[in-house]
Amino acid sequence: MKGVDKTKFGQTLLKWNREKNKRQMPWKGERDPYYVWLSEIILQQTRVEQGLPYYLKFKAAFPDVKSLALAKEDEVMKLWQGLGYYSRARNLHESAKYIHERLGDKFPDTFVEIKKLKGIGDYTAAAISSFVFGEKRAVVDGNVIRVLARYFGIQTAFDTTKGKKEFAVLAQKLIDERYPGEYNQAIMDFGAVVCTPQKPKCTDCPFKKTCVALLKNKIASLPKKGKKIEIKDRYFNYLLIRSSKEIFIQKRVGNDIWKGLYELPLIESPKPLRANIQKEVLKWMRANNYTIASISESITQRLSHRNIHFQFVEIEVKNFRSFAAQEAQKVRIVDLHRFAFPKTIDLYLAKNI
Repeated sequence: MKGVDKTKFGQTLLKWNREKNKRQMPWKGERDPYYVWLSEIILQQTRVEQGLPYYLKFKAAFPDVKSLALAKEDEVMKLWQGLGYYSRARNLHESAKYIHERLGDKFPDTFVEIKKLKGIGDYTAAAISSFVFGEKRAVVDGNVIRVLARYFGIQTAFDTTKGKKEFAVLAQKLIDERYPGEYNQAIMDFGAVVCTPQKPKCTDCPFKKTCVALLKNKIASLPKKGKKIEIKDRYFNYLLIRSSKEIFIQKRVGNDIWKGLYELPLIESPKPLRANIQKEVLKWMRANNYTIASISESITQRLSHRNIHFQFVEIEVKNFRSFAAQEAQKVRIVDLHRFAFPKTIDLYLAKNI
């Protein structure tokens, strides 16, 4: 990083943003902290193309903090269905209730206070405080890390303690004094449309004469990542127990994936059940007044650090009216649209109910 003019870096970035950046999004330039917060939470771990419809749906359904705070959890989770990383929705709802009940619907206006909200870390607090309130707080997301790592030739792995600190310190040194919000938006957009992960537009880049990675042919190797994510397998065997008008479902609780969403009665197993599935179903049902009508093929859904293997077992109960399932409730099939399900279950029900 020696010999790099950090002031010129910021000036060049702002010039690019004002003259060349054509990336338009409905929340850019937004001055309402609630809408900026909503957009930033939705865009965590989510591409803009996928997140945009959800942002518009949430904005229409809950136009302010109070309306979100007063909504039922099931309403919020249903609207979020399909977006994944559902803890974001729960934290969004909890923080809205906190702002409504404890802060009188007034959104906190400093980095320190914003960061106290559940589900908000340094990045989101910096984005809101700089975009809306003009606070000089640098954002550090994947786009920013990529731009900085390549331009300055940083060899430190960004996902290590040392790397996180190094990128945070550098980002804060670079942020423009007069236009912190615009600078933050510019560097994120630059990483999204020019300094992209694959096939970056180096020939059109305003930094091509000074970018360390380009000059040393290290574009493909930067930024560096240290940790390898261990992928675990989980086996979910779902029981489809229904009549012509009703079906059994249950709500996921506890500190696990899809908390707050609904599912079918579940038998989780440490490995595929295969030939043992009838034995496990018998133990779960605690009765012999049923038959297994069908067993689906295995369906695998890849999450960030686990593979979920689904199998659906359709159960016919002789006396459905008097049957009671463990921790599950009967709901009318015509009302299923009111409940939020994980994506694979939702698709299966849509095809088989």
